[in-house]
Amino acid sequence: MAIPRASNETSYLLPPNKEDWEGHGIPDFVYGQEELVMEGVQWPRGALSLLNTPPLSHFDSALCSAWRQRMELGLFRYPLGALPTQTLPGTVGFVAQLNVERGVQRRRPQNIKSVRQEFDPEQFNFNQIRPGEVLFRLHGKRDCPGTVQQEDILVVINVSPLEWGHVLLVPEPARGLPQRLLPGALRAGVEAVLLSSHPGFRVGFNSLGGLASVNHLHLHGYYLAHRLPVEGAPSEPLDPRGRLHVLQALPAPGFLFYTSRPGPDLEALVSRVCRATDYLTDCDIAHNLFVTRGAPPGKTSSSSALSGVRVILWPRKPSFGIKEGEAFNVALCELAGHLPVKTAQDFSSLTEAAALALIRECLLPPAQAEDVQAALVALIGQEEQ
Repeated sequence: MAIPRASNETSYLLPPNKEDWEGHGIPDFVYGQEELVMEGVQWPRGALSLLNTPPLSHFDSALCSAWRQRMELGLFRYPLGALPTQTLPGTVGFVAQLNVERGVQRRRPQNIKSVRQEFDPEQFNFNQIRPGEVLFRLHGKRDCPGTVQQEDILVVINVSPLEWGHVLLVPEPARGLPQRLLPGALRAGVEAVLLSSHPGFRVGFNSLGGLASVNHLHLHGYYLAHRLPVEGAPSEPLDPRGRLHVLQALPAPGFLFYTSRPGPDLEALVSRVCRATDYLTDCDIAHNLFVTRGAPPGKTSSSSALSGVRVILWPRKPSFGIKEGEAFNVALCELAGHLPVKTAQDFSSLTEAAALALIRECLLPPAQAEDVQAALVALIGQEEQ
């Protein structure tokens, strides 16, 4: 997917000579709270791409121009063109995409045995990536009293992209953090969604046992020019103060956190979500998380009303090792309704019923799901009134 070259983003591009890449240094993308796009982002009536979206934000221009250059320079495992895409017939609205190369050429997942597994410097980690794979350092200014200082986050290309603009958000890789969600990483992910003016830029997290293939703290971010079911799916409150909701709609039940304001409200959401994921990790319960613009919680919502940020958390059965022979693996994007399919045969024959069956196999048994819900409701209820 091509986009116009942005003349004011050359600082995020690599020098023309490969020999100069190592000494190039990592450019900073510094942003203030005023750059978070809180209003006016919505889906157009017609088809959307990076070409016909409203004016790209500063963040979009920086990411897309640098990402496109790395693709042109051959730093990915395979070139990514327009992916065959279809919305599966049915009531859910699954967006299926054929991505054969990712299924074949992505890095073999590490040997993970526990959601709580420690970081192993002998395994592949993001301190080993090649010069040029880092696009920039994401750093949020915190000028207002009461705001939390943002740690530096490296924005790195995913060399096996599932869609256009697929990057990893990696907090200070030299610290050797295991794949356990931390507030600074989640805050950067939520703010990255808000820095984009494109309604289809999403961020997500896979825990160990939730199909994270590298045990080194990272989140995924990517563009998908299609609406997804979770943006406007109806929800029921689990907390009288509206701090926690449950999505019962297909494709999978999950816990919904929502904010429409930066500052203290966003900080409260980050703290709330991370306390939930800490509980799941401590209990060795695998989980996936998805951050997208969406409608406020409620029983009826319009998927075109992207008035805030939805963070959806799915506890799930653990899954370790490579899964062969399935049309798709179930992780953060599949639970949200985006299905990267591995083979042309599966892409042409996949039905909504078959997709739902694959996803249901990964969900917690009903009794355990009820216990987790009760525990999270109690956890949220412990917040100061």
